[in-house]
Formats: sequence, C-alpha cells, structure tokens
Amino acid sequence: MSENNINANDMSFVGSNLGFEGKEAYNLLRTNILYSVKREGRSARVIGMTSSVHGEGKSLTAINLACSIADSGRKVLLVECDMRLPTLRRKLGHKKCSGLSHLLAGMDPDGSFLQQNVLSEGLDVIFAGETPPNPSELLASSRFADLIEQVEKDYSFIILDLPPVCEVSDALIVSKLTDGMIVVVRQDYSRSTDLAYAMRQLNYVNAKIIGFVYNGAGSKTKRYKYKYGKSYSKSLSISIHTYCRVSMTEAGISRCPWQC
Repeated sequence: MSENNINANDMSFVGSNLGFEGKEAYNLLRTNILYSVKREGRSARVIGMTSSVHGEGKSLTAINLACSIADSGRKVLLVECDMRLPTLRRKLGHKKCSGLSHLLAGMDPDGSFLQQNVLSEGLDVIFAGETPPNPSELLASSRFADLIEQVEKDYSFIILDLPPVCEVSDALIVSKLTDGMIVVVRQDYSRSTDLAYAMRQLNYVNAKIIGFVYNGAGSKTKRYKYKYGKSYSKSLSISIHTYCRVSMTEAGISRCPWQC
C-alpha cells in the first residue's frame, strides 16, 4: 500500500484491526510488563510511555498495549499526557470532548473527561483536551498527582502517553509518579545521539526504565506504513512493521542496547 493512500486516522493499525503478528507483538509486551513491573504500594501499575523524539510510534504503542491488556480481562486507563501535540482522539476517530487539560485546570465540572470502553471492554481513555499554555506546570501540579492516586484504585493498569524526552521536560516530570518507563525506538529513524540524551535525562531524574519497544524491526513478513501527520516542527511519516521486537531489562540501564 502506498504512503499516499494512508491517512492519519487509519484504524488498521489499532486494536482488533491489527494482524496476527502485530497482536502477538503487543501481547508479548503485555506479558513482559506483567512480570517486570511490580506494584509499589498501590492498586494499579502505572506505566509511562515515551520516546526520544516525536514520530517513533509511542502513542500507537500506548494504544495497542492498552488494548492488549484490556483484552486480557484487566481494567486499563490510558491517559494522553501530551497536551502540546495531542493525537489520540484523532487516531481513534473520537468526537471532540473535554480532557486532561480541562480537568487539571478545573474546567470540567460535569466529569465528561473520562471516555469509557474505547476500542475494548475495560479500556477507558482520558484524552488531552485543549492545548493549555502551561502543560509542564499542570503535569507537575498536585492536582495531577491526586488524579493518579484517585483513579488507581479502579484500574489494574494506568498507561501514560507522554511527550518525547528530547522535546520537552514533561515525561521527566511525570516519571516520578510511575512504576516504570518504556522508551519507544524506531528503526532507521531514531538517532543514537537523541536516544543517548533521552536516557541520560531519564537517569538524572532516577526514572525506572523497564525496557524498550523497538518499532520497525526487520521482518520477513509484509510491512505496513503509518502516516503520523505533523510533528512538533515538521511533517513526518512513520513506517512500522507488523513485527515489534521487545527488549525488557531491569531498572538502572547503564547503556543502550543499540550501542548509543
């Protein structure tokens, strides 16, 4: 399929529309997380999903991981924390609604920020909402920490879709609220210098890095392409294979597995 025939709202890469190999890749990621992440005195496992730069597939990975966990019978909350460049609502074809920015700014009196049973039974989503002037400050606020504490008792997993580390500091700020961070890396797109910088920044704030998702890994199977739309600075398009190699490690990674 040519890239020109793909649009940013194509749902063929999401949830039940994935092919067999795609589903199995995310099921493997789900299994690794179940055994790698322990609850730190809380009801839910809180997982942060980030990347070094925009365009590596972190939001798509977050969506499909959340679907995979929900399909296993567990309740999942996916929170779109990238309020600077929100894409989840468009990707999922959802109507405009209030979201995280409204909630943290105290502008959601009717509680309509929570979208229930999105794509899968048991998968709830909080979209980013309107782009605020101060997303870092909102994520660093006690209101956001209180939100995580409030909702964790109702879910087995909370997945936070965070902005790229090299672009803004939001992921570093939120990492302290997570039980672990996953870094998404895209073959033939991610630069070793960017990934090394992101790893240093995460280590500086003592983020617990539980592993990597390697998008676009070589495979003998048919590829599919995904047009991601605009980035923070320019238009991008991503090629993602139906095969996804998952490398999970213990916390305290001393060097990147790709020699960066």
